Amino acid sequence: MRWLLLVCTLFAFVLCFTRQGAGAWGFWLLLGLVGVFATTLAFVQARIAGNARGESLSEYDLKRLREGKDPLGHDRSLR
Repeated sequence: MRWLLLVCTLFAFVLCFTRQGAGAWGFWLLLGLVGVFATTLAFVQARIAGNARGESLSEYDLKRLREGKDPLGHDRSLR
């Protein structure tokens, strides 16, 4: 999806700089700027999701932690 956003943004800028009328130029420039913002957020989200840790504890283990007990899936020696 982020690559499609990038291609559409670049296409909007190409259309912006090839139009003769001021209205069309402004419209495609606005679409290009919105596209730059959306594309940047999409690439940032993909980068964050790629580096994020997965869930390390199950719901049951989280419930045990809230009760003050050790989670079953983890060894005590790791603390």
